[in-house]
Amino acid sequence: MIIGVPKEIKDKEFRVGIVPAGVKSLAMTGHRVIIEKNAGLGSNISDDEYRQAGAEIVAEASHLYSAADMIMKVKEPLPQEYDYLQEGLILYTYLHLAPLPDLTDVLLRKKVSAIGYETVQLDSGYLPLLAPMSEVAGRMAVQVGAHFLEKEEGGRGILLGGVPGVEHGHVTILGSGTVGSNAARVATALGATVTVLGRNLPRLADLDDLFSGRINTLVSNQHNIEEELRVCDLLIGAVLVPGASAPKLVSREMLALMKKGSIIVDVSIDQGGCVETSRPTSHTSPVFTVDGVIHYCVANMPGAVPRTSTFALTNATLPYALEIAEKGIKQTAAEHTALKRGINVYNGKICNREVALAQEKEWEDFL
Repeated sequence: MIIGVPKEIKDKEFRVGIVPAGVKSLAMTGHRVIIEKNAGLGSNISDDEYRQAGAEIVAEASHLYSAADMIMKVKEPLPQEYDYLQEGLILYTYLHLAPLPDLTDVLLRKKVSAIGYETVQLDSGYLPLLAPMSEVAGRMAVQVGAHFLEKEEGGRGILLGGVPGVEHGHVTILGSGTVGSNAARVATALGATVTVLGRNLPRLADLDDLFSGRINTLVSNQHNIEEELRVCDLLIGAVLVPGASAPKLVSREMLALMKKGSIIVDVSIDQGGCVETSRPTSHTSPVFTVDGVIHYCVANMPGAVPRTSTFALTNATLPYALEIAEKGIKQTAAEHTALKRGINVYNGKICNREVALAQEKEWEDFL
């Protein structure tokens, strides 16, 4: 199989879809890897490193797409990449299709086989290809929030860890999954007062044990969310329903409960955001303010730490890539239910129920 790895073009997206060790693994099993020139520079990986691992370097993305059987990316294709997509192509990347009906329509029309990293799911519910970036985003959410709480950035002038004799900053986290637990880890280490809200009681119990009672845990309901909005300095949206649009847990009216200069970091923005007033932003222009509350809604947060993120991502995605390259998408999906769940679009049809429901489209199970 021919695997193509293009340079990412999303604003300040410095990650790349594979590292040299991954190229070497594919090349050693007889597959051809084509990488766009300078695709790895943002992650401090040179073209020479890819060549030494067995990759070919091409100057133009169009050449790469036309030659490839499978594309390994990091982020979903942008409109300027739509013309490169062709029938029969396997697209293996983060898709987050629920809020992107236009991209879904392109994939359907061109009969692309699209696998979303974020919907590959084990029987246990674990999301093995989303988890490493969720870990990064969760940890980053606290340091980003701490930065924008500084007065110079428009925040309340709060130091999350406080100092002796002064109240510590309050961090509220909506969601108890991978993003939420990693955010809690960093916020607790900084010395903040931390509350995690979730609907999974066993998971909340696990977090209570993990942090030895150093965080507060609450069941996520309207009352508890409103009470937390009144006291929090930093609100982190960490809600995820695999494949589906994120539920809107904080309405526009509820913003009035928050203190002026507090900040929302909505990590759920990839799936539409869990705050009604959230809208996607970029690393170039990361924040906006609504009713005195700062919103940070960058949809590719881990792109800011690309070296860490790229290696963590390839660790997770490469094993499935090797199997797809060796066996094809049908046989690999037949042998791995987790990968089958990751197939969002195939042969002109939506195969993911949550994506279809979010866009009010029809769907059918893969094969």
